Amino acid sequence: MNTRRRTFLKAGIAAAAGLGGSAFGVRAGGSFTGGMVGVDSALGHRFRDGGFPEPTSSEATEILVVGGGISGLAAARELDRLGLRDWKLLELEPEAGGNAASGRNAVSEFPWGAHYVPLPGHDTPEVTGLFEELGIIVRRDARGLPVYREEFLCHDPQERLFVDGRWQEGLVPQFGIGAAERSAIAAFLARMEELRGARGNDGKPAFAVPVDRSSRDPALLALDRETFAAWLTREGFTSTALRWYADYCCRDDFGAGMDRVSAWAGLHYFASRRGEAANAPGHSVVTWPSGNGWLAGRLREGAGGRCSGRAAVFRVVPADGGVEAWVWHADRGASVRHRAKAVVLAVPQFVAARMIGPEEAAGPRAGGVYAPWMVANLTLRSMPLGRGAPPAWDNVMRDSRSLGYVVATHQSLHPVPRATVLTYYQPLDEIPPAEARRAAAERGWESWCAQILADLRPAHPGIADLVERIDVRVWGHGMACPVPGWIWDGRRERLARPHGRVHFAHSDLGGMSLFEEALVQGTRAARDVAAQLAGKAGA
Repeated sequence: MNTRRRTFLKAGIAAAAGLGGSAFGVRAGGSFTGGMVGVDSALGHRFRDGGFPEPTSSEATEILVVGGGISGLAAARELDRLGLRDWKLLELEPEAGGNAASGRNAVSEFPWGAHYVPLPGHDTPEVTGLFEELGIIVRRDARGLPVYREEFLCHDPQERLFVDGRWQEGLVPQFGIGAAERSAIAAFLARMEELRGARGNDGKPAFAVPVDRSSRDPALLALDRETFAAWLTREGFTSTALRWYADYCCRDDFGAGMDRVSAWAGLHYFASRRGEAANAPGHSVVTWPSGNGWLAGRLREGAGGRCSGRAAVFRVVPADGGVEAWVWHADRGASVRHRAKAVVLAVPQFVAARMIGPEEAAGPRAGGVYAPWMVANLTLRSMPLGRGAPPAWDNVMRDSRSLGYVVATHQSLHPVPRATVLTYYQPLDEIPPAEARRAAAERGWESWCAQILADLRPAHPGIADLVERIDVRVWGHGMACPVPGWIWDGRRERLARPHGRVHFAHSDLGGMSLFEEALVQGTRAARDVAAQLAGKAGA
């Protein structure tokens, strides 16, 4: 079953893909370099606090896409596919990509956020269509099953867990647990397999990707009103090892533990995936050294020169039968009035609320919960040693607040790999999100480095002597967190409706920060724009 779910979406005002200013640390026998990277805090704070000058010039385009994450890039791609090629995409950061941002150095490319996509099933033809277009799926076999390009399928070994002083294969706890714990885990996994095949009273899958293709059976939707922790207790799943695993999975996918996310969301994690392939098991994933940065790069190529970075959209209002967006172009040092027939706001809802006015900000659009994250890339002279199972793509330590690390060079085809990059992930979920964001903003690079190395040392005692560089990035609003009520209380559906000629597209409208949600939301918004401009939808 798929247990590798580290997805996040764009922190509305954060993050560029390149490296920032350097700092220096000291280790025994030498030093390593690095720094805090990726955040244009000055531009982000200006967007938050206001103070941009009024426009002094005007530009016009048929359609304006605001936000260059996967949802915005997907909207732009679909507009082209529909023959609507007169569009511009504006992105706050220097380069489009959102949470699929990536970087590279002399050793390897590496992700700064989302780093894989599970194999899609029948529920997401948008994803399989994109994969065929990009050559990820190379053909179909006689049964109609997709054949994936082998180098894009995650190489073995895929996962390992550090527990009781050694590494074990896989992430489900095996060491140090008795027969009762093993039985509890087996019973839970069997229950999840049943739910994977279950359907509601409307005939739809109980849990699907994207979320809105799931059943609306009231008995299932009621699960969104309690926490996953409460559901586990009610169902008798009290095993310590099992509850650690369930909590890890929630933190991995949602940036918050099982006591904060809804039971519906927790069950969706385990029961929604029905991937298929001719040359891989259904639980496999596709990944690249740069993570989902590879996908963002290919989508940017299709956009050509129609994307503009360092553009802060600070006002969006109806005007003359269309829409007017006021935009601060940092590279020009000037504000520009962009006029369009329609706008797609492919940004988180709390960011959209600031753009379209206080009457919207006062409503549910500004009420979502977004989890903060810290991501670090460690460049090492060689893979660190460890006891037990050999290095895997995904490496998790049970007694840690981090989610461990993925190995950026795991997909490398180099015959003698030596130096490597480890991408380390940590949701900042020990305190409420707003407090965590403030605390993270006050921390320096040296503090983060000390924490990271202390966390890795029990599994890799000599790791500090291998480090050449550590770069750290904080995502203040890294991903939408599906707290009880967020998915099925009606808010998402209301927020997805167009506001006149302003359309909305972001994974948070699907309730979860998944690549598939972002792709589908962007595609849907583009189709809605096309219908509206063709006179098939209300203006």
